[in-house]
Amino acid sequence: MSEYLLSDQTWRTGTSRAVVYFPSQAFIGARHAIRRLACLSLAVTAAVGSALGATEARPELRIRAGIVQGVTDATSGVAVYKGIPFARPPTGELRWRPPVPAPAWEGVRDAREFGHACLQPSAQPTSLYYGGMASMSEDCLTLNVWTPGGAHKLPVMVWIHGGALLGGSSSEPLYDGVKIAQRGVVFVSINYRLGLLGYLAHPALSAESPQHLSGNYGLLDQIEGLRWVHDNIAAFGGDPKHVTIAGESAGALSVIELLASPPARGLFVRAISQSGYMPSYRALHEEAFGLPSAEAAGAALATTAGASDAAALRKADLVALFQAGLKTGWQPEPVIDGVLLVRQLADTFARGEQAKVPVLAGFNEGEIRSLLYLMPSAPDSPSAYVADVRRRFGAQAAQFLAVYPGADPKADVMASIRDGLYGFAAQYLVRQQAAVGQPAYLYFFRHSTPAERARDLAAFHASELPYVFGQVGESAALGPNWPRPPLTAAESQLSDAMRSYWTSFVRDGVPKASGAPPWPRFTARQHAYLDLDDRPSARRDLQPGAFSFADALVAERLRQGRGWRLDIGFSAFPAPPRPDEQHQ
Repeated sequence: MSEYLLSDQTWRTGTSRAVVYFPSQAFIGARHAIRRLACLSLAVTAAVGSALGATEARPELRIRAGIVQGVTDATSGVAVYKGIPFARPPTGELRWRPPVPAPAWEGVRDAREFGHACLQPSAQPTSLYYGGMASMSEDCLTLNVWTPGGAHKLPVMVWIHGGALLGGSSSEPLYDGVKIAQRGVVFVSINYRLGLLGYLAHPALSAESPQHLSGNYGLLDQIEGLRWVHDNIAAFGGDPKHVTIAGESAGALSVIELLASPPARGLFVRAISQSGYMPSYRALHEEAFGLPSAEAAGAALATTAGASDAAALRKADLVALFQAGLKTGWQPEPVIDGVLLVRQLADTFARGEQAKVPVLAGFNEGEIRSLLYLMPSAPDSPSAYVADVRRRFGAQAAQFLAVYPGADPKADVMASIRDGLYGFAAQYLVRQQAAVGQPAYLYFFRHSTPAERARDLAAFHASELPYVFGQVGESAALGPNWPRPPLTAAESQLSDAMRSYWTSFVRDGVPKASGAPPWPRFTARQHAYLDLDDRPSARRDLQPGAFSFADALVAERLRQGRGWRLDIGFSAFPAPPRPDEQHQ
């Protein structure tokens, strides 16, 4: 989990040039570190600007910090306000500190352009997830608002981008909020600090904090963004009492964290988690769950970089810090600090300590098809697969083989990792919310297009996003390597239905779509879910054997105080030593 590969890619901060590294097999959801990290925003912005020039109007409104001026497109009637700061730039002495609310400004602030993306690696142009976003800077704590004409006390959807807590941005074209806003929702997308700048813990940084905390700066940014929404969204026609948080992949992990975090209570009333995950994480101060503390990991990084205290860390060259992270195997992840995150996420939900709000959660059938680095090599034949499982799983082999029999070893290994990572989190989340009396809705996205199937990418990780955001057809704002959903009646109908399900859940907590089947609630007695294939259909008992195996594995690890990361599914148990290896 801690091995890193050196990349030949670079990113720029002003005039400095930094080496970038990526987790080799380590980071859950790490495809997002490659995913949306291209700096194509100048061309995108120029094209959008020229397209709007003839029809734009420039609405102004006053928020707490001052006046902002956005753009209204005459075609959609949606007003857009971009790049609004919700916190001071986290630079200099504010680096590795909690966010500070943005100061007031004089005059009118131009809100036509996105703010900077937070610092992150560059992308490989050949990546499936390659796409455009704004230029990068440490000064990146901004958000964007899309609001329909005449908005008044409309429900609010706050979108948290994915990217493995290492990359991504609210400025990615896929996240254009126009078609969400057209459904009577005020749509907000936020940035948050990433990677080393967003999640580094260190004893010296903890010593500066009144609560003796460090790490989780990205989570603190998200909470500060939600506070800004609470204080300001009424000016945009939104209702601060009806906020839904939503995200995909690392954004969905962030949603799960916010559900678990006591300081986030009262800032939202519903939650949407798309392909989230819930592994074990480091404790801040002490070794736990088989992992050194987050402070110890940060201290090793700082020592390697030659930084002995907080002041030296803030003065250190970012290149040296990132190279030290490469050498020590540091990676960005949530920190169990006893305050923001009281205990392991799965344990928080098991104890019923999470926010008591309705949830909509799910995952995709082909999650791992675009994330092959998350799975081990599959045995080369069914017989070798069965022998391997029996050798490693022992008494639990029969249970595992009943769900993943190995007729197609690669497919079953892939499915088991999917179910242990994304499937576990989705069903566990809805089950635990239902257990505390909250409405819960589960989905399984299986739809795929001919272009996806031709590349063995059917229902791949994040492939549901174009349907949620209405990005169907050749003009959709997707990266050049994304297999685009064709502009057909069937694809448009599925997108319309999914967007209706999502936005109606944001409005009143019940996902529904005209002309589509009702989405049944997931309850303790009826494990209902919505199957999203070519057409939505209501079903029951999604892969019960798979989830019972994953549930039992996590429960056992919690009891034993052992962690779980990618040692799930087919990788849940290491191979015992062979007799001829025991005496070597």
